[in-house]
Amino acid sequence: MVTGPTAGIGLAFARALAAQGHDLVLVARDQARLESVAAELRGAYGVGVEVLQADLARDTESVEKRLRQTTPPIDLLVNNAGFALRKPFLANDIADEEAMLDVLVRAVLRLTHAALPGMIERGHGAVINVGSVAGWVPRGTYSAAKAWVTAFTEGLAAQVAGTGVQVMLLAPGYTRTEFHDRARMNMSSLPSWMWLEADALVQGALRDLRRGKVISVPGAVYKVAAAALPRLPRAVVRAVGQRHPAGRQSYRRRR
Repeated sequence: MVTGPTAGIGLAFARALAAQGHDLVLVARDQARLESVAAELRGAYGVGVEVLQADLARDTESVEKRLRQTTPPIDLLVNNAGFALRKPFLANDIADEEAMLDVLVRAVLRLTHAALPGMIERGHGAVINVGSVAGWVPRGTYSAAKAWVTAFTEGLAAQVAGTGVQVMLLAPGYTRTEFHDRARMNMSSLPSWMWLEADALVQGALRDLRRGKVISVPGAVYKVAAAALPRLPRAVVRAVGQRHPAGRQSYRRRR
């Protein structure tokens, strides 16, 4: 099962897994885009593809129900769905902030909780939670949510050790997808060497999963950042967060 599979990293996961011959369950809000991706994957790879329309900011029950089903079982859950808000916290409507928190945190919590018991009972399976290098850098609520995903995944990986089930964090940096465009973020000043490609990122993540890694960080630049950021003084890390385009957000009182 892949959440958010109609574009970007989620679509790259769907294509990569279908190319390996895996049947898929795709979860997203947009029924038309879901059907389009499903048709593409069935035609290109000859795999079975279920589509499950759901807005994870509002309702996860139908997705949880499918995760608990055993015919056929879900042996890999990719918690990828997500979005960001362009404005800083105090300039956003609180309902939008809550919706982002529900998708990035609550949905990950609930879907993982629904998926793991069956996997453990069967003695195999995996969950990949898509976090972000932003989880190590304070940049507002998006980074805070991804920091939760990081801590949640690492703690859970230790809990399922020895069960035959894996839980892995994928923590990419800036990736060429429609993510920033949909958030209306101007990323034109970001140098080309900081961008990752979704297909290569996913291939690396699946390779790291086979190797039993708990954290997969794609790209040499971001591997260095992930190793260094937790060890730097917090004042330095806060300064780093404000140097990148997505971090330059401030609140000004209206006059």
